[in-house]
Amino acid sequence: MPTIAMFYGIIVRMYFAPGEHNPPHFHAYYNEYKASVDIRSCEIIEGNLPGRQQKLVLAWAELHREELMANWRLVMNGEPPFKIQPLQ
Repeated sequence: MPTIAMFYGIIVRMYFAPGEHNPPHFHAYYNEYKASVDIRSCEIIEGNLPGRQQKLVLAWAELHREELMANWRLVMNGEPPFKIQPLQ
């Protein structure tokens, strides 16, 4: 699963798999925590993250929603996603 961004110890990845299940989403990892985040609503749909990291991931997702959707379309077509600017 390609890494599309890393910031503050958080790794954001998107499956490179045509036919990945809807809704459009990405995966965020922080230490032993992991969560799936809906791109359209910017809400956690599975798993969990510590409070501060959750806020950072959801803020980042809102800022980069269009890029995340473009990446989703790429992976649905079997193409690799591109890197997205991390939070700074």
